Amino acid sequence: MQRCQMVEPLRYANGAPPRIPIINDQSLPSFLTAPRGLEGGSKNDTRLRIFSGTANPALSQEIANYLGLGLGKVKIKRFADGEIYVQLQESVRGCDVFLVQPTCPPANENLMELLIMIDACRRASAKNITAVIPYFGYARADRKTQGRESIAAKLVANLLTEAGANRVLACDLHSGQSMGYFDIPVDHVYGQPVILDYLASKTFCSNDLVVVSPDVGGVARARAFAKKLSDAPLAIVDKRRQGHNVAEVMNLIGDVRGKVAVMVDDMIDTAGTIAKGAALLHEEGAREVYACSTHAVFSPPAIERLSSGLFQEVIITNTIPVLEKKGFPQLTVLSVANLLGETIWRVHDDCSVSSIFQ
Repeated sequence: MQRCQMVEPLRYANGAPPRIPIINDQSLPSFLTAPRGLEGGSKNDTRLRIFSGTANPALSQEIANYLGLGLGKVKIKRFADGEIYVQLQESVRGCDVFLVQPTCPPANENLMELLIMIDACRRASAKNITAVIPYFGYARADRKTQGRESIAAKLVANLLTEAGANRVLACDLHSGQSMGYFDIPVDHVYGQPVILDYLASKTFCSNDLVVVSPDVGGVARARAFAKKLSDAPLAIVDKRRQGHNVAEVMNLIGDVRGKVAVMVDDMIDTAGTIAKGAALLHEEGAREVYACSTHAVFSPPAIERLSSGLFQEVIITNTIPVLEKKGFPQLTVLSVANLLGETIWRVHDDCSVSSIFQ
């Protein structure tokens, strides 16, 4: 299947983002426009190695480019019965190895591939192995809401640890509590700076904006996003879920009449929640509705719902490769490669990761 082209990271003529009144920070992160590899910071670092699985090789290559490195050589193939074979094509003895592999669809195959890659690095005497998981697919199963349910997020955390991972780097986990399931360090990266950088190029007036959480569970995420947008007001869509991937919107908490509504969520799966929320916002008088999400799972019929005219623009990132969809001009794909690349460098160099987002 063909992959769509990802939107290039923003570039500015003067080397720095413009001052837009809707952004509350004094400046936006410099790594969004200045690849570290251009500074010579990692080109000669032979102890830092980046390997890619087959789930999202384009993102892995962008991360390597940011760091000024080449992707490590690895042989990954599948036998006729579906078994996965992994062999590293270069020495990693004593190296700091980062394996980039989201557990996006097909989730089970990509997860198993990551586990086998970790095992190969451990048996090749890598000093440190970091599983870079841009999209952690089992994070939704993080608690028991009914009797006799599994907590798959904890199971996957155990599998990664037992396979030999020393650290996990994940992007926008479904809930922060998932970090507690790991017995190894977890660096949690947020896609917020990338999306805010893109919104800074818009000509919004700060008085026209309202940030909307599509459900009660995402209020903390939406509130943090609103704070970056000059403390924009917050609205909440109250919904009652009848089953998995089935959502029913009940009412709206907050005022959106005559405003530009920016809906913020960590992921879009079938788009049922966010589409019904957008319909409610239009009924309540919102002038325009934008959807912002880090992970674009896009299970059917997500594309049909998102391209139905409810949204002025759907803004996502490339943590998951997005298939090219004709007739969906409202879709904008931003790259998180620089964000992940900067985080990888700071982990390798024993520098603060949280300072990226402060």
